[in-house]
Amino acid sequence: MPAGPEFRRLFHSFEHTAYRLEARDTYQASYETESLRRFLAGEPDDLPWMQSWLDMLRDATAAGRRFARVRVVSLPLTDYSRFGVWCAQFTNGAGEDIRYLTRDLAEAGGLPDHDYWLFDSSKLVRMVFDADSFLGGEVVEDPTEVVRHNYWRDAAWHHAVRRDDFATEQHLRRV
Repeated sequence: MPAGPEFRRLFHSFEHTAYRLEARDTYQASYETESLRRFLAGEPDDLPWMQSWLDMLRDATAAGRRFARVRVVSLPLTDYSRFGVWCAQFTNGAGEDIRYLTRDLAEAGGLPDHDYWLFDSSKLVRMVFDADSFLGGEVVEDPTEVVRHNYWRDAAWHHAVRRDDFATEQHLRRV
């Protein structure tokens, strides 16, 4: 499945839950570059690239649909991971529940080292990246793999820390 409209449709067509495991310490998304630069420079930013995502989260939340995410991060945090923690205050405020899990705990728990989305616990999309960018998502229909990814979702969620608690633990200021 390529990136684009077909992939985006999944975010509007699921019925109950959309869950993502993020396993990378950095993502080279060109649309975030200026916001990341501003964050690192301590400059204000209204995150224009994120507004359509926030609108979608608000609409989904109002309709009773749930977005959740666990970010696996290395310590010390990369600049990009610190930026992600800062951005998560806005997505959490719009209805997405983003939590954090340190890489050592993820590895000890046998979690995968790849990103994926799981829609309604039944549609699995494995995220495909090259060294620098997102290439698209691969729909995985093997029931054994879907069950395995549900298990990993539950294990990650059980051990993950809420965004605000994680920010406090890491001594990150909440802006």
